[in-house]
Formats: sequence, structure tokens, C-alpha cells
Amino acid sequence: MRIDGRAYRTIWQTEDGAEDGAVAIIDQTRLPHDFAVARLTTLEDAAHAIRAMLVRGAPLIGATAAWGVALAMRADPSDSGLERACATLLATRPTAVNLRWALDRLRARLAGLPESERAAVAAGEAAAVADEDVAINRAIGGHGAALIRAAFERKGGGGPVNILTHCNAGWLATVDWGTALAPVYVAVEEGIPLHVWVDETRPRNQGASLTAWELNRHGVPHTIIADNVGGHLMQHGKVDLCIVGTDRTTATGDVCNKIGTYLKALAAHDNGVPFYVGLPSPTIDWGMSDGVREIPIEERDGREVTDLTGRTADGRIETVRLTPDGSPVANFGFDVTPARLVTGLITERGVCPASRAGLLGLFPERG
Repeated sequence: MRIDGRAYRTIWQTEDGAEDGAVAIIDQTRLPHDFAVARLTTLEDAAHAIRAMLVRGAPLIGATAAWGVALAMRADPSDSGLERACATLLATRPTAVNLRWALDRLRARLAGLPESERAAVAAGEAAAVADEDVAINRAIGGHGAALIRAAFERKGGGGPVNILTHCNAGWLATVDWGTALAPVYVAVEEGIPLHVWVDETRPRNQGASLTAWELNRHGVPHTIIADNVGGHLMQHGKVDLCIVGTDRTTATGDVCNKIGTYLKALAAHDNGVPFYVGLPSPTIDWGMSDGVREIPIEERDGREVTDLTGRTADGRIETVRLTPDGSPVANFGFDVTPARLVTGLITERGVCPASRAGLLGLFPERG
């Protein structure tokens, strides 16, 4: 995607990366008020970037983990070094399945190779993970844009298609294009009139700060709303379809996404609004069947709930406390939307029902 006319990915090898293996990332903790690029040169840098959410979103976490292994292999290409790197990165975020997928892929690729070859091979594999993510997301965009076009045609040309999304599943959550927002970007390219309702997505406000930032930079019509507004909009016919992302999806179609997604799915179901999930195949956990009971839900630092950071009128970035001192806080990062509430899964191979049969229809090799 483009920022001020320049094309960017969210992670890339630096110009001198061939010498020291360094990769660059967009530091998403600085958005929307400051666009900054951070440089990763060690395993610890990559682990910190994932843990502290300089990078976030399941596909980008996976790509960053792959590059983290590549950086680790430059320092210690031994079997113990490989296992330490994978263990360190796996511990950073428990919910997104792409993290484990990327680490398993790098481990398998490097197994049995001479230590002298591992750094170069790992870098090549990490680059391939990133390139494949871009291709997957562009394909999701094409399949999802067809749904947006169909919604526009159902309206008979009577105004833009109103799409509600939650959290950030745009290009900032992937290497490029995005998952839930890839259909939006492709539809805009195709000239389909649309408008995006952007949930603020408390407590980290990824919608208000990240989704709004990238839509604004790309010139996509959008409106930021408080998290609790979506149901009201659906009741009054102001949402034509919902598209969200996912951090892990079970083989039966249960979807784990940012906290609050389940409530939007319930409201959509009650109001007859189609509820779609942008789903890159590496996010499918084929070993899980019951998302509510099996998916580990990350509990994050309570300060994400109690404190809020923003820009003051005079341009300073300040953090303020919202809650009374001494009040306990629970901060669950994700929830699970049962498959019965999902209209369809938008994958790189097409759109399918949220079910084992639906997924196996597109991915028969997993049967």
C-alpha cells in the first residue's frame, strides 16, 4: 500500500540487510500520530516487536517470527540455537496461530541443514513467507470484492455499500493488502462506491488509530464509531455487511478475533446482516474443533484498559489514567465467534461456509 505516494510493506529487509540480516518494520505503537520505522537485528528485537505490539495482526506476527528465526541463525545456527529461537518467539503471543505455523515452517526447512547454510536459507524462507502472504491477501481481496459488488447491485445503485469492520485487519496487520480490508481496497480499485464504519476497538483502539489511519491515507471513505454503536447502525439499516479478520479459526469454522467481535456477530445475526471473515489459510488451526473451549485467550496488561495515550492540543503525546486507583481490571484480548454466526469465510481460494465441510471443499488436501 502507499503512504504519501510511496509503496510500503509492513516488514522488509533493509538495503544493507544482506550484510547484517537486518529487517525494518513500521512501529505501529507510534501510529497514528507518528510514522516511524524500527530496525530489527537480533532475535530479541523480533521477540520484543511482537510482544510489545510494534507489529500485530496474525499474518504479520507470523512473518516477523520467520524473520526472527533468520536473525537468530546469524548469531547461533546450531540446533540448540534454533530451538531457543523458536521457543522465545512462540512465547510472545499465545493466540495467533500464524506464529506457530511460521516457526514450524522455518524449523522444518532448516532441519538437517549444515549450520553454515542455515542463516541464508532462513532468510530466503522468511522472504518467501512474506511474499506468499501478499499473494494470499490479494486473492482474498478479489473474492471479497465480489461480495461487495453484489451488495452494491442489491442496493440498485442507491448509495455506497456500508461495511462495518472491527479492530485492524488491513495492510498493517499483514505484510500487504490486509485480510478483512483487502476486499475494500480491491473494491475501491474497481470503482465500487463504499463506506467503512470503523469500530474504535477498545482497549488498544486499533480501529480508531490504525484502520482509520490507513483508510485515510488511501482515500477510502470511513467513519470512526464507538464500539457499542454497531448494533444501533444495523437496526437502522446502515450496515450492508460486516467483514472482520481472524487470529485463529478452527477446522469447524469457529473464529477467534479481537475482543468484541462476538458481540458484533450477534448483532449482525439478529438484524440479518451478512457477517464475513477474511481468512488466510495459515490462520486455520486444523487440529482444533471447538474454538470456545480450545483456543487460548490472551490476557493482557491491565494498563491497556486503565490508561489511554493520545496527542494533546499542543502536539505532545501523553498518557492519562481513566479509572479509579485501586479498581481491579481484566483485559481479555480476544473472543470466539461460533461458526453458526458466520455467513462465510473469505479465503484465498474462494468463499465458503464456516464449517468443516466448507473449509475442506476449498482445502481438500487437509481432509
